[in-house]
Amino acid sequence: MNQQSLRVAVIGYGWWGKTIVATLQSSDFLKVEMVIEQEEAPRLEAQLLGVSSGFSVSSLFNDAITNPKVEAVILCTPHKLHASQIAAAAGAGKHVFCEKPLCLSFADAVEAVAACNAANVQLGIGHERRFEPAIIDLRRRITNGELGTILQIEGNFSQDKFFALPPDNWRLSKVHAPCGPLSATGIHLVDLAISILGPAESVLSRLNTLASNFSNGDTLAIMLGFKSGATALISAILATPFDGRFTVYGSKGWIEVRDRTHPENPTGWDISMVFSGKEKQMHYDAPHAIVRANLEAFAHSVRGVSPYPVTTAEMLANVAALESIMKSAESGQIEKVPSII
Repeated sequence: MNQQSLRVAVIGYGWWGKTIVATLQSSDFLKVEMVIEQEEAPRLEAQLLGVSSGFSVSSLFNDAITNPKVEAVILCTPHKLHASQIAAAAGAGKHVFCEKPLCLSFADAVEAVAACNAANVQLGIGHERRFEPAIIDLRRRITNGELGTILQIEGNFSQDKFFALPPDNWRLSKVHAPCGPLSATGIHLVDLAISILGPAESVLSRLNTLASNFSNGDTLAIMLGFKSGATALISAILATPFDGRFTVYGSKGWIEVRDRTHPENPTGWDISMVFSGKEKQMHYDAPHAIVRANLEAFAHSVRGVSPYPVTTAEMLANVAALESIMKSAESGQIEKVPSII
């Protein structure tokens, strides 16, 4: 493939911003042109790397969207800032790749998508779980009818990484990252469920703080209802060692994809399958750079090589579900999910 590298500015050089910058050092399709970081210590760290890697560093977001060399921004910023930053970047003619969740409210997400459409810029989203080879194969099998009627989805994405964060980190804030297990990990599984079953119609969720001092909770259970009658049962915990699995049950069989390690540094996946009348099958999928794969798919879409595989309708459905999950966690009641139409 002959494609000019997409020149990007990474906004935010915290835990995930550093991961993105490191990941892109080995990409042929994206080049880090600039890093924006407000806090002094990580900004100095970025400046040191920038000397050897060829990117500039600033503390001002506006410097990125006014830089003529920057074609796209990658937002690794607090969730509450996404809506305004997407609008500002799109207004400046920059393509936008946003870390999940896209926004914290459905109304903000609608405005963010509209801003990108109006400016004719590509919008990408950090749902890299879609790029796991086993998930791609699972969705192919579902489309081909190999699992029959989809009955139920079960998923768990848990970790204890946030215990290493300082207490004032925004990821532990009820304001900047409400319903912490959802915005941290659970939202990936909500996205996968939507990619298979379509937009959710209703949700019942329960959030508690049981083994930490996280103001935004550490233990979340979600039950999502879909138009077909199928249900997704999702668990996300921030106070237990890593666990990750995604299982789809159908009338003709079921498939489970289990992560060996956190997707930040994947070491492969164990896949189990059982089809009606057949013995259980198990195999291993080797590691795959799913974060880079997502970003490169975004770059390919900007260059017109191939469409971005996550539609804006799916992005909106995800945020609609997120908002309803947060409402249900507060009310303790079943909440309807806003229609994206």
